[in-house]
Amino acid sequence: MAVGKGWEGVVLKLMGAKDFTFTVTGTQDVTANYRRVHLSDGGLLAAAGKSVHPTMWVRLWFQKEGRPHQRAYTLVDPDPARGTFTLEFALHDGVASAWARAAEPGDTIEASIQGTGFTAPAPEPERLLVIGDPASLPAINSLLDAYPRTPATIWFETQHACDAELPVRLDPDRHDIRRVERGASAGANLVERVKAQLPELVADPASAYVWLACDAGTTRALTAYLRKDLALPRQRVNGLGYWRVA
Repeated sequence: MAVGKGWEGVVLKLMGAKDFTFTVTGTQDVTANYRRVHLSDGGLLAAAGKSVHPTMWVRLWFQKEGRPHQRAYTLVDPDPARGTFTLEFALHDGVASAWARAAEPGDTIEASIQGTGFTAPAPEPERLLVIGDPASLPAINSLLDAYPRTPATIWFETQHACDAELPVRLDPDRHDIRRVERGASAGANLVERVKAQLPELVADPASAYVWLACDAGTTRALTAYLRKDLALPRQRVNGLGYWRVA
């Protein structure tokens, strides 16, 4: 699907973005609201070389009403040797979800990579404290994969009953998942639960590590709480607003 990238594409190019074309090789419906799209990478992983990292993401370009729209998605199970990876879509109303629902083998999608990165916490945390939702599940899984021997507590916000079926890569001996229904509260339930439960898991703010990626408002609220109220250093909190409430 060839699309113009508009002024955003120009800015990204000036900032050193590299462009690639991905090709759909297959799809899988995980639940009624969550879909996998398998792709060949158009040379992306070979170009990235040793810089492939946990939570690595790319910008996909979509066209709607004659205008380009870009959305960011995390690479799932990137395989540099085969030049393949998967993208996972938490489906809702929107241009990216519409593309994912209709995707078939042979379809193509343009992508840019610029700005992705991951700084491993040092010292390595004794426990990962992770806060997310279906949109950030691919990044959560990549983080759990990157620290296979590290215990983790995960607060996972859900919106649909079938979200309980989502493939969180849990090790029952090391991982504790705490699901929180979003409801109509716009993240308030999640914020309340984290504030009630997370402090007891932070023995030393300087060595704790929290990774969170929710809607932008929830991420801002929790990041402020972790930094100001719990006094976690900036480098021990990795907060990303993955989407905005309509």
